[in-house]
Amino acid sequence: MGKLRPREGTWLASSHTGRPCMPQSSLLLLLGVLLTCGLEGSAQGPGEWTLWGSWTHCSSSCGRGVSVRSRYCIRFPGEELCWGDSREYRLCQLSDCPPRAVPFRDLQCALYNGRPILGSQKTYQWVPFYGAPNQCDLNCLAEGHTFYHSFGRVLDGTPCSPGMEGLCVAGRCLSAGCDGLLGSDAREDHCGHCGGANDSCLFVQRVFRDTGAFAGYWNVTVIPEGARHLRVTHQSRNHLALMGIDGRYVLNGNWAVSPPGTYEVAGTRMVYTRAVSRPEETLHAAGPTSHDLHLQVFLQEPNPGIEFEFWLPRERYGPFQVQAQALGWSLRQPQPREVETLPPGPPTVPTATPPLTPTPSPDPCDPCPDTRGRAHRLLHYCGSDFVFRALVLGRRHQAQETCYEVRVQLVYKNRSPLRTLEYVWAPGLCPCPPLAPHREYLLAARRVVSPDGTQDRLLLPHSGYARPWSPAEDSRMRLAARHCPV
Repeated sequence: MGKLRPREGTWLASSHTGRPCMPQSSLLLLLGVLLTCGLEGSAQGPGEWTLWGSWTHCSSSCGRGVSVRSRYCIRFPGEELCWGDSREYRLCQLSDCPPRAVPFRDLQCALYNGRPILGSQKTYQWVPFYGAPNQCDLNCLAEGHTFYHSFGRVLDGTPCSPGMEGLCVAGRCLSAGCDGLLGSDAREDHCGHCGGANDSCLFVQRVFRDTGAFAGYWNVTVIPEGARHLRVTHQSRNHLALMGIDGRYVLNGNWAVSPPGTYEVAGTRMVYTRAVSRPEETLHAAGPTSHDLHLQVFLQEPNPGIEFEFWLPRERYGPFQVQAQALGWSLRQPQPREVETLPPGPPTVPTATPPLTPTPSPDPCDPCPDTRGRAHRLLHYCGSDFVFRALVLGRRHQAQETCYEVRVQLVYKNRSPLRTLEYVWAPGLCPCPPLAPHREYLLAARRVVSPDGTQDRLLLPHSGYARPWSPAEDSRMRLAARHCPV
C-alpha cells in the first residue's frame, strides 16, 4: 500500500551481554529475544515485524466503511527501522443505510453544534463544506454564514465527497483495489482475476461480413457464458438484435427497434447506443455473462461488417468455436426422400429422381374451413416461430404429409435463421389451406424438432395461416406485429 517506508519500532533494553534482553511484559517479545539474547557482535539489518493482528470492526454500521489491522516493529539498538506499513486498511461493505440515515460527515460536523469556537462565545450550527482544498479534513460551514471552519481530520472511513468511491484514511483519500485493501494498486485483469496477467482467458475479435439474401434476422455469433468486456459495433442502417437462451429478444426483436439505454441481461448491464447524426450502433458490457446470448442483425441493407470482441475463459473457447460454427449452418437440412425397400434380386438400374411437381391426390379433398379474419391472423402471427413471404416451387406427398419447397422472399418474423430455399411440411395429403405451385403466399410456420433431434422442420399447422400475398395482406401483417405481446 503505497511506498514502503521505515516505521518506528520497539526498543529493547541492553543486558550485561551487550545484546538486548526481553521485557517481562510481552510473551511475543520473549520469543524474539530468546533467539538473539546472548549472541555476540553488533546488530545488522532492519528490524522485524510481528504478525498482523486481527481486523477491527467496521467503522460504519451500514453502507461502506473501513476495517484496520496493525503490526509492530521489533528492533535492537543499531538496527534499521522496519520497512513497510504498520497498519493496513480494507474496505468493508455492509447493507445499505436506511433512506433517512444521516451521512457520516454530517454527524461529525453536528458534534460541534452549540459549542463556541475561535475564542468567542458565539455558537453555530454546522453542515459539511466540500469546497475546501483537503477533502479529508472535517470542513464544516456555519449555517446562515459565509465562512467554514476545519476541525481537523475526518474519522477513518468517511467518504471523500458525495458520489466518490474513495474513503478517507489517516487524512488521505484512498480507493480500494480488487483485493479490498484501501490504497492498493491491485486491479482485475480482463479475465476477472485480481492482479492477474490476462493468461487465463483468450481474446476473441472478429468481423461478421456475411450478407443475407433477404431482409430479416440473421445470426452473427454466440456470446458465450463467461464473456467479459464485450464490444460490438457497426456502421449501417441495420440493427443489432440480442436474444436470450429462452428465445425471447432482449433488444430490437420482433421487428421493433428498441430505444438506446442500459439493459439488464444475462447477469450484466448491456449498454446500447445509436448515433443520431450517422448510422452507427454499439453494444458494450463488462460481464461476465451468466448464460449464452445470441447476437443477431436485422438486415435492411447490405451488411458492411459487424465488429465484435470479448474475453473468454480458456476452457470455454473450444465449446464456443463449436457453437459459432453450428450457428452459421442451416437449422433445417432438406429431408431425404423415402426409399422403397426392394426384394432381393438382380441389381436394377437406378432411375433419376423426379423433380418436385404437383402430385394429384388419389381422392377428392374436402373443403377447408374458413380461416379469414383479423383474429385468425393475430393468433397465428403471435404464436408462430416464422412468418415470411414465399414462392412455392413444388410439392410432393410423403407418407401422410405434404412437403412444399419454397423460396423465401421476405421475412416478417423469425426466431432462428431462414435459408433462401426451405421445406415447409403440412399434415395430411389434403393440407388446409392448400398451396399452389408458382404462387406467392404469406405463411406462418412453427419449428418442430423430433425428440431424437434428427428432424428439424418448418410445420404449417392444419387450418393455419397461409394467404396469397398482396400489398393489402402485407399491410395487415405488419399491423398484426404491433399487437403481439413481447
